[in-house]
Order: sequence, then C-alpha cells, then structure tokens
Amino acid sequence: MTLGKVVYEAELLRLQTELIKLQEWVRAERARLVVVFEGRDAAGKGGTIKRVAEHLNPRVARIAALPKPTERERTQWYFQRYVEHLPAAGEIVLFDRSWYNRAGVEHVMGFCTPAEHQLFLRQCPAFERMLVEDGILLRKYWFSVSDAVQEERFRRRAEDPLRRWKISPMDLESLTRWEAYSRAKDQMMVHTDTADAPWYVVESDDKRSARVNMIAHLLSSVPYEDVALPPLVLPSRPPSTGYERPPKELQTVVPDHAASLRKE
Repeated sequence: MTLGKVVYEAELLRLQTELIKLQEWVRAERARLVVVFEGRDAAGKGGTIKRVAEHLNPRVARIAALPKPTERERTQWYFQRYVEHLPAAGEIVLFDRSWYNRAGVEHVMGFCTPAEHQLFLRQCPAFERMLVEDGILLRKYWFSVSDAVQEERFRRRAEDPLRRWKISPMDLESLTRWEAYSRAKDQMMVHTDTADAPWYVVESDDKRSARVNMIAHLLSSVPYEDVALPPLVLPSRPPSTGYERPPKELQTVVPDHAASLRKE
C-alpha cells in the first residue's frame, strides 16, 4: 500500500529535522559517517539521497557520485579513487553508487575481467573492515525494486521531458539483464554482507515508504545526541553613515518576467 502524501510529508519533515541533529552531532564529535546507496536502476536511490541531503549543510554532508574512471584511474588499485572521497573528522559522505560498481554493472556488462571481479569480492570485506576499525561509521543500503515497477518507472521517465535524461544506455540494458543483475547481487551479498559492514535492504516499490524507512533506520543506527547550540542573537543595525544606493539606471537589472505572469 502506498504511503499517503500528507502522512509522508509530515514524517519526512520530522526525520529531516532529526538529520540536522545528527549532522550537528557529527560535527561536535568529529565523527565520520559514510552512507552507501546501491540498488537496481530506478529503485529510488537518487530521490532518497536528495531528501537526506535537502536541509543539511553542504560543507558537512556531501554527495559523492563518481563518473566512470579515467584511463589513469583504471591503472590504480580499484578502491583508490573512492578513498579520496572518504570523510574527514566532522563530515558525512553519501555515496550515490560506490565501489560496488565492480560487483554490479562492471561485472554484468563485462567492464571488468572475471579475475578482477573475484579479487573485488575478496578484498571488499577487508577494505570495509579497515574503514570501520579506523572509526568510520559505515552504513550500506540496497534499494530493492521489482521488475514490473522498474519497467514502469522507466516508461514514465521516457515520457517525461524533465526526466528523460535519467535513462542511460546502461539503464535500458538492465531491463534485458534482470536475472544477470540478480545473480550478481546475490553473489555480492554472500561475500560482503558481513558483521563489520552489514547490508540493509530497503524495499522500494513505494518510493515514499522507502525514503522514510531508510532515513529512520539510519537515524536509529547512529548513537547521536542533541548538541547544545549557542543562541543566535541578531545584532542591531548601527546608525546610518549617509550611504546612498546608486541609481538603478546604472545597473543591468534582470527583466521582470514574473510581472508578465501576474497580469494573466
């Protein structure tokens, strides 16, 4: 059953308020939080990330959405370019897809060799264990969507000029390789769903439910507390010293497009 809009918006606002408290705790405690968003194409990862980051300070919480690797990066240790984007003290990083590209699209589409794929599955648990042992709070979410809902979302995107850009050749290919991606995901889970860094599955056929469920779980998994903030007192304006604003005629002002709308 779809979560009603009124209930959804009220709960989302409450959760986003709590995310602000989490942000301030991360800053005060100089914690490091990494949240990995993975899942099927059109599973709702991007929309959830937007809601998580919507009211957060971009100097504290940033989104890491890496493009395909350069030729130089292809010669590096696979995890190397992701390490560069890990948080420093007092920071939150939201990975819009992550090092798990190798377990999914790279493996299924043949962008890596079978040996590279197997090496990733062996190294990934050790890599994540090192992150956790170093004090990083690592949370991994897999957004699960049914094949019927995925196809319907693709169709809506194709018909919407504002969202058509979201459909890539890789997205279209994923429709014909559903079972291959399923097998790749299952194999990935077997190797990387560990006690140090477990996977949390978000059922996302209903996007509203998926968003509030994921955010609520994230908040419940981090031992944040309210941080006492100093009161904000707006200072009084000092007396005028005679400043006069230059005439508007000397400036290039943006045309008042809104005025034409108000007349209608």
